[in-house]
Amino acid sequence: MTDISEGSLLWRPSPKVIENANLTHYMHWLADQRGLTFGSYGDLWDWSVTQVADFWQSLWDYFGVTASQTAVTPLSNSAMPGAAWFPGARLNYAENFFARMWHGRPAIYAQNEDQPLREIGWEEIREKTAVLAQHLRSIGVQPGDRVVAYMPHIPETIIALFAAASVGAVWSSCSPDFGSRSVLDRFQQIEPTVLLAVDGYTYGGKRFDRRETIAELQEGLPTLRETILVSLLGDGDLRELDAIVWDDLLAQTDVSADLTFEQLPFDHPLWVLYSSGTTGRPKPIVQSHGGILLEHLKMAVLHLDLQPDDRFFWYTSTGWMMWNFLIGGLLAGASIVVYNGSPGYPDTNALWALAAQTGMTYFGTSAAFVSACMKAGIQPNRDFDLRAIRAVGSTGSPLTVDNFVWVYEHVNADLALESVSGGTDLCTAFVGGCRLLPIFAGEIQGACLGAKVQAFNDAGEAVVDEVGELVITQPMPSMPLYFWNDADNVRYRDSYFDMFPGVWRHGDWIKFTERGGCVIYGRSDSTINRQGIRMGTSEIYQAVESLDEVLDSLVIDLELLGRESYMPLFVVLREGVTLDADLQRRIKQKIRADISPRHVPNEIFAIEQIPYTLSGKKMEVPVRRILLGQDVNKAANPGAMRNPQAIGYFVEMAKRLGEL
Repeated sequence: MTDISEGSLLWRPSPKVIENANLTHYMHWLADQRGLTFGSYGDLWDWSVTQVADFWQSLWDYFGVTASQTAVTPLSNSAMPGAAWFPGARLNYAENFFARMWHGRPAIYAQNEDQPLREIGWEEIREKTAVLAQHLRSIGVQPGDRVVAYMPHIPETIIALFAAASVGAVWSSCSPDFGSRSVLDRFQQIEPTVLLAVDGYTYGGKRFDRRETIAELQEGLPTLRETILVSLLGDGDLRELDAIVWDDLLAQTDVSADLTFEQLPFDHPLWVLYSSGTTGRPKPIVQSHGGILLEHLKMAVLHLDLQPDDRFFWYTSTGWMMWNFLIGGLLAGASIVVYNGSPGYPDTNALWALAAQTGMTYFGTSAAFVSACMKAGIQPNRDFDLRAIRAVGSTGSPLTVDNFVWVYEHVNADLALESVSGGTDLCTAFVGGCRLLPIFAGEIQGACLGAKVQAFNDAGEAVVDEVGELVITQPMPSMPLYFWNDADNVRYRDSYFDMFPGVWRHGDWIKFTERGGCVIYGRSDSTINRQGIRMGTSEIYQAVESLDEVLDSLVIDLELLGRESYMPLFVVLREGVTLDADLQRRIKQKIRADISPRHVPNEIFAIEQIPYTLSGKKMEVPVRRILLGQDVNKAANPGAMRNPQAIGYFVEMAKRLGEL
């Protein structure tokens, strides 16, 4: 491809693609069952965000949601926050998966980095889910109790989620590469009853023993009644952990156990996800059985266009909402491909080899991975048969024009490249793919159905062809019910509704084009986004400033469209201390151990002082804007600073960055 720039046409759906698209089928259904006809996707979207209740009711009916009781109305209160969805309905998230199970077909293709590919059928998943659910009930787990997992992206974790949901327990998970402090900051807030964990994992050819961390979690979670341990390393004494081993549990429980499903209100808590702000512990976001079910049915079927013959993959971990989202692919009848390991081991071709081996049809990845493939100089479609891939999805950070071009040249020239963006906060994408629309370089195709996404200027006015705050102006059922232990929804309101009352502000910069496409330009706030995992700066400060040598610190995420992810850490050291190689190593190791390897800074700089506001807040957002090239007079107000002289260092650094 030559002369490609932002907005260049890269792909247009053929008449056959349009005819076979799930969206086309849904529009025919609306015409037949509701007497509604739409001339374009844009018309359909307009209806979905203006007739909000009718749209979500149509999804309930179109997908045939399995429920023991239906609602009188789909939306009894449309306020944000506080929307009341499908009052009176009773259902179960897990039951709707098993209602759609395909007998005799693999549900999961699973591969660990150090083990061969295996296929797992629905029958095996149902049997093991029933056994685990029976065990949870036997130890007294009730609806509303919390079941948490410190486990990687393996089939056992998915089975555990289904078992917890089937009994009405509230699920939550963290990846085992998270340090104990980071995990406890999450799980302690929700006081779990049961912990599922692995003894360790393999990543990048190295084995990581997590037994010591599990012991720390057990000590730090006094509400635990039981720990269930999955052995992945296969060595060492597991008895010292005071845990029941997964294989022993399956062997000791009646395998003929019937799988039953607690019938729960539409807004019964399903799981707790975590998305961090800049202060305090991670936000424990509670989402509902019914809200997640409807949202993931919509996305998997209508936007990802997944069909029963598809094999759906997204590279993810259990600490990222894309893990929960990937599981939603099973609702479309598709098989999902689960990979546990490094995407770059033994080399950057690892995931492309997996795609060829499984006959993958939807390859979900990130801009960072595409950029890594470009730098490595690999040509996947030369070395592997990737003709089955009919769509590539990308999220976690903005996809550049060069990324778009590389995918079409080196993966498949005839596929839908769906750059998508959303968030943990709704556990979905709210701008993304549409199989009925063309694809333009550097652009996301548009807002998803039921998601009234707009760009707002500072005055709260919707703008087009202008970068603004990403907002959502109509409620969606997967929006958080609340934050756990957030009295009167104070933190919830402050997180999303402080800038524009009654309107959800997400914290991203976005621009919409005249044709309805959009471009994400990165975070508009100071939250750290590394490989799709958002982390609060306060967690990093806690780790760094626990070292005696460090008096103060500031971390800035410079992720922005067209830039490679770069996260510098600035530290103020005690008098007489120098930032030598040993101290840099210990700072990075502390972050790696307490937080995660993803959040280790690219570089560390020793500075004299951190800029503060008069009210004593670190000036993260102004410093970020300055380092991204904004004029200092627009980014920071010296009159509102406690130490205005501190900003000069970052102005000079911005000049150096601009020269790179």
